[in-house]
Parts: sequence; structure tokens; C-alpha cells
Amino acid sequence: MSWLYIALLALALAVVVGAEWPRLEARLGIDTHPRRRRGRSRRKAPLRVVRSDADDFAASVERDLANLPTIDETERR
Repeated sequence: MSWLYIALLALALAVVVGAEWPRLEARLGIDTHPRRRRGRSRRKAPLRVVRSDADDFAASVERDLANLPTIDETERR
């Protein structure tokens, strides 16, 4: 192996580690950005999941489809 191949291999390894660093941080439990985590939790605190009835949505879709303009076969000619 020449020095060029070793340098390219090292560069490829650095690119992969750089791209996967956030995932590695989370998996290894490395705490490098606690301010960012606190800010995110503070922003998400007032958010809540709104549950709705799926039947209301289905009825709304059916109503919207019924109100769409259509062209009859006899009107085309």
C-alpha cells in the first residue's frame, strides 16, 4: 500500500465519523452540549399531542370529495 491509499483511507474514516458523530454522541452518552439539550426540552415542554377522532376526519374527506366539481360523460360531448 502506498501513502496515498493510507491517506485516502484515513480521510474516508474521518468523514464517516464526522457524519455519524451526533448518533455516536447519543449512543455513548457523551454530554458535550447540555445547553442545547436544555433549550430543546424547554421548547418542547408546552407541546402536547392532540388526539382526534378518525371518524371526523373520514367524514370530512367524504364531504370534500362529494363537493368536488365533476364532469358527466354527456357534458363532454
